[in-house]
Amino acid sequence: MVARSSVTIVLAAGEGTRMRSSLPKVLHPVAGNTLLAHVLAAAARGKGAALAVVVGPDHQSVIDEVRRVRPDAATFVQRERKGTAHAVLAARDAIAKGADDLLIVFGDTPLLTAATFERLRGALQDGAALAVLGFRAADPTGYGRLLVEGDQLVAIREQADATEQERKVTLCNAGMMAFAGKSALQILDRIGNANSKNEYYLTDAVAIVRELGLRATVIETGEDEVRGINTKAQLAEAEAVMQAKLRQAALDAGVTIAAPETVFLAADTTFGRDVTIEPFVVIGPGVSIADGAVIHSFSHVVQAEIGKNASVGPYARIRPGTTLGEGVRIGNFVETKAAFLGAGAKANHLAYIGDAHVGEKANIGAGTIMCNYDGFDKHKTEVGAGAFVGSNSSLVAPVKIGAGAYIGSGSVITREVPGDALAVERSDQAIKPGWAKRFRDMKLLNRKPKS
Repeated sequence: MVARSSVTIVLAAGEGTRMRSSLPKVLHPVAGNTLLAHVLAAAARGKGAALAVVVGPDHQSVIDEVRRVRPDAATFVQRERKGTAHAVLAARDAIAKGADDLLIVFGDTPLLTAATFERLRGALQDGAALAVLGFRAADPTGYGRLLVEGDQLVAIREQADATEQERKVTLCNAGMMAFAGKSALQILDRIGNANSKNEYYLTDAVAIVRELGLRATVIETGEDEVRGINTKAQLAEAEAVMQAKLRQAALDAGVTIAAPETVFLAADTTFGRDVTIEPFVVIGPGVSIADGAVIHSFSHVVQAEIGKNASVGPYARIRPGTTLGEGVRIGNFVETKAAFLGAGAKANHLAYIGDAHVGEKANIGAGTIMCNYDGFDKHKTEVGAGAFVGSNSSLVAPVKIGAGAYIGSGSVITREVPGDALAVERSDQAIKPGWAKRFRDMKLLNRKPKS
């Protein structure tokens, strides 16, 4: 048996007709990644692997996503929509290079795994010219049925064409196929327009394979893995399945999650040891959480690094570009953005820390805000190690607070504060004895009686 070392993967990123959205179907998100990105991530890469993505016309945003996720992929445009085989043949130049295997997959199946790609290739290794991915449907209505005899696939029968007996079959076509490279283009070219719509269907490949005296077979997987997305309801179902998988993976990795069903994770979330995630936490893409960190309830974290033994929340919002050092404390109703907080720094309540560098063991008091935006540009605030910023202070960027400096509560700081200095910016307190009583008496005397 000859080892199969090269593979071409053709991914059809078709349009959704029922999503009711201006966003192309494959760019809708599941677990923080687009549908397309999930499939691209599962596709083989490296030596011997070639990836070709077929997109519809005027879908530059889809091409941009392909380049972001898989810059090694080639893109091809299907100018006319004439069926699945027609879409695949838009990538003829890639197919014609003659890899050992050709895999065909669609961009709206975000739960597909790399292991399933390899299982399909394994069927080709065993001598099949065509391997079709199938699943046992709880309700097969509407799916093409996979009709088998022994270990061979003899037909794919669409619902409308199936007999009453064939409609009882629960083994259904998932859409993904693998062709032996040496016969792939021959088979695809023989798929004709044998229907009134002048369309070319990949499902016709089974009959052609058998006409050529070659073997077609089925590889089975679970129904969840091959969920396709055509509606917002199906998008929500896929999200639920993905979240269940991500939560289970986190639990298996040792993360403590008391109420998993209330926690939402991203596909790329990474955890250290002994991490705790309390109920009702949302973690978006680009987040790493180091050993011993705790994310308290009702917090939202996106594109951030959470350091060892850090504490976030409850009710905290950690925005993109945030890095929290070891032992940092971010308390309730604190928001950070593009901020670095050194080890042991803390902002325990009601603060905004944006475009800032906060040194080790600095304290940001309640009600403090970094005034980082002047209406046109963002500016940086630097708070030195061990500095103490009193409650209800405003730091107007660009500004530097030296190490060990102390900012009096209620101050508006607009100029640099040297290290170990005290800065207080507020009016002297004035006390007028008896003023409040005289004010009330005057108001009561002048009040008009109610009619």
